Parts: sequence; C-alpha cells; structure tokens
Amino acid sequence: MNFKVIRKNTVYQGKVFDVNVDEIEYYKTGNKTKRQVAHHPGGAVIVPIKSDGKIVLISQYRYPHNQAVIEFPAGKLEAGEDPLDCATRELAEETGYTSNKISKLGKIYTTPGFCDEILHIYLAEDIIPGAHAREEGEEGMEILELTIDEIEKKISDGEIVDAKTICGIHFLKK
Repeated sequence: MNFKVIRKNTVYQGKVFDVNVDEIEYYKTGNKTKRQVAHHPGGAVIVPIKSDGKIVLISQYRYPHNQAVIEFPAGKLEAGEDPLDCATRELAEETGYTSNKISKLGKIYTTPGFCDEILHIYLAEDIIPGAHAREEGEEGMEILELTIDEIEKKISDGEIVDAKTICGIHFLKK
C-alpha cells in the first residue's frame, strides 16, 4: 500500500450497501485524493446440478438493467452469516431445491475498483426438489434447467451476461 487514509466518511447508508468517500494521501508525493467505496456485506452463489446432469438457473427481472437476467441462485449475506448457510438458503428460497452435498468452488471480487463485495460460489450436487419460498419481488422468477453446453452457448450468444454465473460455470469446469 503506497498511501495512508486521512479520513473515512460514510456519505450513504442503504439497505444493500453503504458508500464511503475517503480521503487518502500518497506517501511518496504527499498528494491527496478521494476514493469512493461501496461497502457490501458480500453474498453467496450456488451452482445446482440435478442427478441427470442438468444445471438449474433462474431468470429474474433486474431493476438496474430493466430486463430479465439468467443467473444462478444467489443472495446477500446477513450480518455474521456464513456464506454456506446463505447459499443453502438461497437455493431453497429461489428454486425449492435442497442438497446434502454442497462444496465451495471459489470466490470472486465483483467490482474491485470501487466495491468490496465478495461472492462465494458453491456447488450443490444431487439436488432434491421441494417448494420454493421466494421473497417479495421474486414472484416472476422462472427456473431453467440447461446442460453445460446450452449454458456455454447462451454465454457465447450474449444471452447469459451475469458475471457470477459466468464465473460459476468457469469454476464448475475446473
């Protein structure tokens, strides 16, 4: 690190993230500048695979882009929540599926230039169907079951553009 933090200033506290505008000073030159950081509690993503090899995704409306987005089930971590618990919860809430065989695939920094969000990506194998318990705003969510080849084609064709989903497929293939 080639700078020191002079002052931290939280300018916005929201439901999903907070925003700081911090003043820093570079050691070598003494120049001061500001850094804007979105603080996010992080989240968990789950890559669910059925016993027949089909991969379960969801399609849900995403307000910032004003369109439905195909993605893996995911959610925001609650304060102090273990990412595995979050992934397990989101799988059941959004798809109705559960699994007794969940393992961590990896983690990603979603937008490291201005946000500290970390997404933990998990694999759920031998998933068991059940009833979903979607939250308000998730009522129009659709479940898709695709092969890995179908998913890769949708990525190549620009139909799947969600970064956590693309990363989840990458981790799955490794």
